[in-house]
Amino acid sequence: MITWNNLDTVKAYGELQKAAKVNLAEVLAGENGADRVRKYSVPMAEGLAYNYAAKQVDDTMLEVLAKLAEETQLVEKFASLYNGEVINTGEKRLVLHHMTRGQLGKAVTADGVDKRTFYVGEQKKIAEFANKVHNGEITNAAGEKFTTVVQIGIGGSDLGPRAMYLALENWAKVNHTLKMEAKFISNVDPDDAAGVLSTIDAAHSIFVLVSKSGTTLETLTNESFVKDALKNAGLDPAKHMIAVTSETSPLAKSKDYLAAFFMDDYIGGRYSSTSAVGGAVLSLAFGPDVFAQFLDGAAEADKTATNADIQKNPAMLDALIGVYERNILGYQNTAVLPYSQALSRFPAHLQQLDMESNGKSVNRFGEPVNYVTGPVIFGEPGTNGQHSFYQLLHQGTDIIPLQFVGFKSNQMEKDVVIKGSTSQQKLCANVVAQIVAFACGKADENRNKNFEGGRPSSIIIGEQLNPKTLGVLLAHFENKVMFQGFVWNVNSFDQEGVQLGKVLATRVLAHETDGALQAYSDLLNI
Repeated sequence: MITWNNLDTVKAYGELQKAAKVNLAEVLAGENGADRVRKYSVPMAEGLAYNYAAKQVDDTMLEVLAKLAEETQLVEKFASLYNGEVINTGEKRLVLHHMTRGQLGKAVTADGVDKRTFYVGEQKKIAEFANKVHNGEITNAAGEKFTTVVQIGIGGSDLGPRAMYLALENWAKVNHTLKMEAKFISNVDPDDAAGVLSTIDAAHSIFVLVSKSGTTLETLTNESFVKDALKNAGLDPAKHMIAVTSETSPLAKSKDYLAAFFMDDYIGGRYSSTSAVGGAVLSLAFGPDVFAQFLDGAAEADKTATNADIQKNPAMLDALIGVYERNILGYQNTAVLPYSQALSRFPAHLQQLDMESNGKSVNRFGEPVNYVTGPVIFGEPGTNGQHSFYQLLHQGTDIIPLQFVGFKSNQMEKDVVIKGSTSQQKLCANVVAQIVAFACGKADENRNKNFEGGRPSSIIIGEQLNPKTLGVLLAHFENKVMFQGFVWNVNSFDQEGVQLGKVLATRVLAHETDGALQAYSDLLNI
């Protein structure tokens, strides 16, 4: 029987509080440090590995974390999720994003249909549409092929798909699978839409409007902006637009779109990259086969997340170490630092994924919790970050855990040898140096040049970033966030915190304001 208890009532949590702290500089010193690096590594799907040697844990600590996983029933709770229990208690909904990439458990029926069949059916519809666009069966009014796809969405309808597209754009160029260039419009700031429209040939562009409800203010505003631009160019918007929405939204059967593809209420926006939300734009950009490989990678990572052994479940282990850092060591932030330019927007996606999911101060039953929950997430790709905010990471007053991602090979298969090493080797040398510098530090009598060390990090290592390994990365972090939500006993699948601002903005636009709301409106001439 599954029980949902607050973290501070769990026995293993008390053991964590009493456990001896690990001195990173000591455990990574000399040959013992080399042995630790080789030992503290967990295989992931598709040849990736999660290495946590530079985290403040040891064998004793790992035993306690395993107890915490068992006592909080992480594997069982995940099983209840993918078997169709109502895990999103705030909105009384199932949570089924895993089912977009595979069937982990029993068949799940909702809304009178088998949900795996529904998701696969939408993927097939998208694949057929994309192939027709690529083959020239679906064209613009002049009978010419579309060359650009533009996604119009916000939040999870933008951040995830945009990050995934950028992650694979160069890989697709080298592997001759870049079918269409993709652009994204998200911000209601008119400069966003105008800026994108100024860079494309509208006559050869197809627009993907993404709104589950069909009522998202920012998205519909940007749609109107685009439609006006198309009309002004003498084009029929209905010949250039498709919708990704729910079957019950006003967009579902509208004649304003070439086609409509469906999602449902059981997949939150930040978890929607493997649904039609990401499927339409990624299939149009790269082809359905590449999107299928991406789904396969995510599915393999999901399978590892079902393992009760934390040494064979990298997402669970990553989550548990994060809980230890947040709740015992008191670290408030986590920096995501991919040493891959292709992952330039991946930290922004993880920022939403983590902070919107676990930025909660009440438990699943609406009761206040007496401990901290989700950390602040931020990040940029290396080596750029080294020349901006790493100063604070190395010598600031706060210790900030780090999550590195690195690959042995680049995507575009072009490089140059300078001073005896390639650019890729220099990139990898930098991430290796940073891990050790953060952990071990450097003593110096000049306090300005002294590095205390003791700054923990993990790294996910792979051969190359491609569709399958990208799918693994995405699912790893989705599952990590889920497991942490289970430990903290919060609902990781609603987002009430984004609603209040929307309500007040509607009042401002309707001029139904007073007090501070009116005064601020006056300042901005609304």
